[in-house]
Amino acid sequence: MGFIKNKTILYPTDTVWGIGCDATNEILVTKIYKIKNREEAKSLVVLVDSLEMLQQYVAKVPLKAIEILKKATNPTTIVYDNPVGLAKNAIGKDNTIAIRIASDTFCKEMIRNYGKPIISTSANISGEATPKQFSEINPAILNAVDYVVDLHHDKICEKSSTIIKVTNQNQVTVIRP
Repeated sequence: MGFIKNKTILYPTDTVWGIGCDATNEILVTKIYKIKNREEAKSLVVLVDSLEMLQQYVAKVPLKAIEILKKATNPTTIVYDNPVGLAKNAIGKDNTIAIRIASDTFCKEMIRNYGKPIISTSANISGEATPKQFSEINPAILNAVDYVVDLHHDKICEKSSTIIKVTNQNQVTVIRP
């Protein structure tokens, strides 16, 4: 998966077309914010390939989060307290991070082969509509990323992931159903 190393990528996620990079690389994360024309105060989503990888990047994964993940039938992003080992500019000002275990086979394999989590943010300029298919992606995005994954160009996405915040005290808040 050399196409990820030190690069920004455009790729089909388990929900929508996404822009991503190594979630541990602060320079690349900055580039993602610039591509999206998004202020760094807004945190990003990170994709991992498994519960085991998730546990490497969150100081304590609450039991309630594990229960939610085991029952989830749709892509579910959970906001966790106290992330570790990720780029500082990917982490929210409140020391939280939104992480999803990828459900798409391609994404899981890409992350597993790379060996690190990757950023996953919708492939649009901040404030614009999220593209539902590859043909709707703004040419500025296509030209700004370092690599475009040539896969699933006909993929049509109707919905982003569910986002739930689970604190270390097992308090649950649904942010986006």
